[in-house]
Amino acid sequence: MKRAPFVRKGSQAYYERMRIDAHQHFWDLSRLTYPWMPSEPSPLRKTYLPSTLQPILETHRFEGSVVVQAHHSLDETRWLLELARENDFIKGVVAWVDITDPLLGRTLDELQPDSHFKGVRHLVHDEPDPQWLLRPDVLRGLGELARRDIPYDLLLRPLHLPLVPVLAGKLPKLRMVIDHIAKPSISTGEFDHWARLMEAVFPLPGVYCKLSGMITEAPWHNWSASDLRPYVTFVLQGFGPGRLMFGSDWPVCLLAGTWKEVFAACTQAMGPQPVDVREQVLGATAIQFYRL
Repeated sequence: MKRAPFVRKGSQAYYERMRIDAHQHFWDLSRLTYPWMPSEPSPLRKTYLPSTLQPILETHRFEGSVVVQAHHSLDETRWLLELARENDFIKGVVAWVDITDPLLGRTLDELQPDSHFKGVRHLVHDEPDPQWLLRPDVLRGLGELARRDIPYDLLLRPLHLPLVPVLAGKLPKLRMVIDHIAKPSISTGEFDHWARLMEAVFPLPGVYCKLSGMITEAPWHNWSASDLRPYVTFVLQGFGPGRLMFGSDWPVCLLAGTWKEVFAACTQAMGPQPVDVREQVLGATAIQFYRL
């Protein structure tokens, strides 16, 4: 795949051209337990730290990554920020905070001075209430994020997508990104219903989307880039490269494929694109959205 012309390291153009994995995770099973993980045996039930991911990123000429929360705890949040301070390739942390906490402002006062703190996420799709995002206490907390210009990662399934335009209407200054293209069931060929719901999101200028988490929604042991292509084509046309970013979802992706296979599948599903479009999706959008 042809890359953009060489630019001097340290220049503004260099940072705009950096490749960023906009969605990956770390965890240490000696620190925390993760109830959402599959039971044994599973490739996820082991510790994954920066020393494993860094050489993978370097091999594929990615300059950095954004690590995203996987546990509802401030213990994990503080640990991820510590990892970011210790590892230059971690350009940002999308952390967990208790959005419903009346004292949320105090927590954000503690976290915001850390330059690696770049956003917030909650495992919305695991909440029993499908309307969780529109609860008054949640809206109050998201309003605090909007006031501080802290972006919010939306971990959703298709059934939650109708909430996004409502949320954007209530909090027009809240910058949001939909993780994993909202997890359509690629394994069953779910497309039309998901596409109709996603279409309503396209016109919202403050809402972005991640090309991530797709192979784990496809048949784990029998997928190909062609399975992803209709979904990738649809969101690329709808959001445009300026609101679309690549994420590996490593190490969750290991349920269905390696980091390299995720990257190859995404670029193959995008098909032939101008260099600037590729570089936008592979880094520039994440840099702009998270202000890395």
